Amino acid sequence: MQPLAGVYAAAVTPLKTDFSPDMDSIPPLLDFLARRGCHGMLLLGTTGEGPSFSAQERLEIFRAGARVRETHPTLRQAQGGAFRLLAGTGTPSLTETVALTRGAFDLGCDGVVVLPPYYYRKTTDAGLFAWFSELIHRAVPADGALLGYHIPGMTGIGFSLDLLARLKNAFPRQFAGLKDSSHDPDFAHALGERFGADLLVLTGTDSYLQLAMENRAGGCITAPANLISPDLRRVWDGLQNGEDVSAAQERVTEIRRLLEKYPPFPPLLKALLAKQHGFPRWPVRPPLESVEANVVEQVMKEMERLFPFS
Repeated sequence: MQPLAGVYAAAVTPLKTDFSPDMDSIPPLLDFLARRGCHGMLLLGTTGEGPSFSAQERLEIFRAGARVRETHPTLRQAQGGAFRLLAGTGTPSLTETVALTRGAFDLGCDGVVVLPPYYYRKTTDAGLFAWFSELIHRAVPADGALLGYHIPGMTGIGFSLDLLARLKNAFPRQFAGLKDSSHDPDFAHALGERFGADLLVLTGTDSYLQLAMENRAGGCITAPANLISPDLRRVWDGLQNGEDVSAAQERVTEIRRLLEKYPPFPPLLKALLAKQHGFPRWPVRPPLESVEANVVEQVMKEMERLFPFS
């Protein structure tokens, strides 16, 4: 499979009560995700509240993640290779995105996940191709990997199949693939039919992991992976071994549906990580709001009813 294939957590970002990054909590969070089967984590994606941080804050968080990984050789070996770090570097500004992307690679991140420039929502494929071409030329090393971040429900624009093909043809090594958070099974089918395994696709929808991988996707990057990475690994590993993963996938799908009833993900996941696994109750940055205690208790009860904690 692709070198970056696997199960990734779209990691929450630990914060202090003044909403500044809690750097001391990054090591135990990374350790937790690695021990529970994640091949890697995405720093400062949507679940990590990436757009709410300044460029300098983002680089400091990337640096902290890279430093932590250097101190965990045993965990790296346990996962069959280095615990991978992907960095969310997309902004509407080409200049800022270039600086963040170059900085992420300089700090040792394995790849970047880049939103399209989402302010101008009526831009064409030609305009997007020009933007990503400039970004790759200026910031992605020859052996670097950039994944487009397809989440049109948030950005208002996305990646067409033709745009993906043009980027892949122009940059066959550096344009590695796509994080597909369209939540569209037809698009997952279309990606598989058009590109096969030539384009690394990591689904952002837990309930579509089996479907996506049966259409040649390489794995997932999801918010619920902060909690359910062992279950996602059962699906991922089982498909590698030709096993029937329907029961494991159904469990993942039910948990995803439950969590989707209480949007958005960041405050709920932070609350559940605190209740289930003993992490501090990290806040979220405004405009997001903390989830009410009664909601957390309700979700806990529903999860206990559906499945034991894993």
